[in-house]
Amino acid sequence: MQRENVFHTRCLVNNQVCSLLIDSGSSTNIVSTLLVEKSQLPTLGHPNPCKLQWFNPCGEIRVTKQVIVSFSTGEIRG
Repeated sequence: MQRENVFHTRCLVNNQVCSLLIDSGSSTNIVSTLLVEKSQLPTLGHPNPCKLQWFNPCGEIRVTKQVIVSFSTGEIRG
């Protein structure tokens, strides 16, 4: 039996508070297009475009862009 843990917390993205979920059973890192657009994060073309079918019950999602972000843990003050 595979056991997965989901960790939920809040984070800051360009000084905006967002929800963050980390799934210990997943090997794919994804973020919503809405978060990228609203936070005005710069995107790059994905070096190996791929399709994610398991993530969307309405069909597959084509991944063609990536966002590179720095990540650190610590206290959010505000």
